[in-house]
Amino acid sequence: MKDTIPTAGTASRRPEPAARGGRPRRRKLTFDRVTFFLAFLGVPLAIFVIFVLIPFGQAIFWAMTDWRGFSPDYNFVGFDNFTKMFQDDIFLKALRNVALLAVFVPLVTLTLALGVAVAITLGGPGKGPVRGIRGASFYRIVSFFPYVVPAIIVGLIWAQMYDPNAGLLNGVLTGLGLDRFDTFAWLGEKATAMPAVMFVIIWGLVGFYAVLFVAAIKGVPAELYEAARIDGAGRLRTTISITLPAIRDSVQTAYIYLGIAALDAFVYVQAMVPNGGPDNSTLTISQRLFNVAFAKQQFGYATAMGVVLAVVTLVFAALVFLVNRLTGGGEGESKRKAPGSAARRAAAKGGAG
Repeated sequence: MKDTIPTAGTASRRPEPAARGGRPRRRKLTFDRVTFFLAFLGVPLAIFVIFVLIPFGQAIFWAMTDWRGFSPDYNFVGFDNFTKMFQDDIFLKALRNVALLAVFVPLVTLTLALGVAVAITLGGPGKGPVRGIRGASFYRIVSFFPYVVPAIIVGLIWAQMYDPNAGLLNGVLTGLGLDRFDTFAWLGEKATAMPAVMFVIIWGLVGFYAVLFVAAIKGVPAELYEAARIDGAGRLRTTISITLPAIRDSVQTAYIYLGIAALDAFVYVQAMVPNGGPDNSTLTISQRLFNVAFAKQQFGYATAMGVVLAVVTLVFAALVFLVNRLTGGGEGESKRKAPGSAARRAAAKGGAG
């Protein structure tokens, strides 16, 4: 009969003392436990209640009044502001505009950012250790630079570049022989105003998310890429079968942040087209809210718009989480997959690079 030598792991796994009836006893509330919960749970919860829940509750209250912002007098009007809002054609146009921004801006930005990140980290030679392209640090700095510039400055710079008479964009296109762009108003045409605004937002944000994805990809075990390369998987198949599943949580978080930024987009749009663009084609909810509050002094009505924008943002985040869960995402799913399964799948499907 062999003797069992207790180790540090087995010695530490002592059975919990049980009370009568087989139930584990409750741990006593010691001073250390109480102070721990107060410091790491009570304080953050109090901050969240004071600075998030209470202001949001106040916003809901003011949204049901006709408060004009600069007077203590107001009347309670119930849901009249919300009813008026969804009968307001301008607000509905702004709602459609932010829906377009929330769909296209995150999708295009994250696609470009992921392509840049994969090229920087995995786009090196096809033989030898997996590594990025030469001069990867330089490309990271160049791609990140637009994010360092404040959004208002980016908007003002591009407004000058889009200028129909002295803008750099029309000058370059005219110099290439495209005379029809001599005095073309990119922000003054309904067909091009929103795409032009989207381009600026994407240009300003893609570098930050490229750097974020670079950090996430560097956390993927190099053995997976080396096994896939040995088995013949190309760069495209490796990206789809290994990189994307491994950084799925980072992509989800980035999509939510980008969607929230696109739903607002106040700074970029206000800098380039403060009047809402031709036929309100670039008007956002935050712009409409700002104009109603400070130009018309209808703060109750403007607050109702803010409440709707907050609800739309929460619904957007919930949809992203739901889609991620329905498509097989989540922490539990990633834990159930064996580390080498992605490499085996990539090898089975063959090199598609």
